[in-house]
Amino acid sequence: SINSGQIGGRRNIVINGEMKVAQRSTSVAGLGAASGYFTLDRWKMLEGAASAGRFTMAQVADGPEGIANCLKLSTTTADTSIAAGEYLIVQTVFEGQDVQQLKKGTASAEQVTVSFWVKGNAAALYVCELNDVDNTRVITQSFAVTTSWNRIELTFAADTSDPLDDDNAGSFAINIWLHAGSDNTSGTFAVNTWNDLTAANRYAVANRTSIFDATSRTFFITGIQMEIGSTATDFESRSYGEELALCQRYCYVVEGTSKPIATSLSYNTANSNGVVPFPVTMRTSPSVTYAGGTDFEITNGAGGAIQTTSVGNYLISPVAIEFTTTVSGGGLTAGQAGLQRTKDGGTAKITLSAEL
Repeated sequence: SINSGQIGGRRNIVINGEMKVAQRSTSVAGLGAASGYFTLDRWKMLEGAASAGRFTMAQVADGPEGIANCLKLSTTTADTSIAAGEYLIVQTVFEGQDVQQLKKGTASAEQVTVSFWVKGNAAALYVCELNDVDNTRVITQSFAVTTSWNRIELTFAADTSDPLDDDNAGSFAINIWLHAGSDNTSGTFAVNTWNDLTAANRYAVANRTSIFDATSRTFFITGIQMEIGSTATDFESRSYGEELALCQRYCYVVEGTSKPIATSLSYNTANSNGVVPFPVTMRTSPSVTYAGGTDFEITNGAGGAIQTTSVGNYLISPVAIEFTTTVSGGGLTAGQAGLQRTKDGGTAKITLSAEL
């Protein structure tokens, strides 16, 4: 029925659900000691207490028909002695202003359907949780994994309690639980019921799996969609360019060899400032990390390429960064324009993060 709900426009609230964009890296090994964004954009690994378990997180070209890529987790060190506070969660977080259509906390609150494709190396049982971060409320359902790609469709109940903040902070999250200790497994699993968060209940489903139970354990996921209503529609694929622009609100990476990155102005013989405008306005003024600080170079008016000795921040905003490069031995001329670029064959990299 064309009057039963949305039939056009953007349905999928998830960003990078097709696992197309991986600005930071396509594969990182030895994970498990800390939380963070490591590979695929918008997908964070949440770690609880220190665990012996270790895994590799990668973007791989092994998706189901019609979807090229997926997120793959591969256990490399098993955890045979699980501490109470341990957990491992794959998470994506939404700004409050982007989930107002859920009408959460109103009499007209909407049901929400989450769908995705999963597979593993063996049969497994995990948990999908929606988390109202603003009001510390959660709703959970379990899902089964087999060795073949299967599409999971989970419709979650509407919540007429506690509206979400209308701002650019993290208000709502999808959590995929893959491992936990007794702090999060010793209670009662409440299926598809909104409740104030009680840690012991979150992964308390019977016969749950730990991704760290063997070094052979793998987990693949892709085609993740969250939409309003009780029906899972076909996955909404977006172009790479559109998906990249959505991701760059939260992370923007500048790297490559012999790549121009900024025009600059020297203010003495050793220092030059350059401005990098962002392709989209970032969520907030980002944090900045530099790799290969000696692998940037400046070409000045005389045409010479002068290698830098360090790179640092000067001014940062949601739309651009002004950074300072330093060279040794002089060679720059105060007031002279130049070009800042990455060195041929070097490891220069700027990562700007405004993640939730």
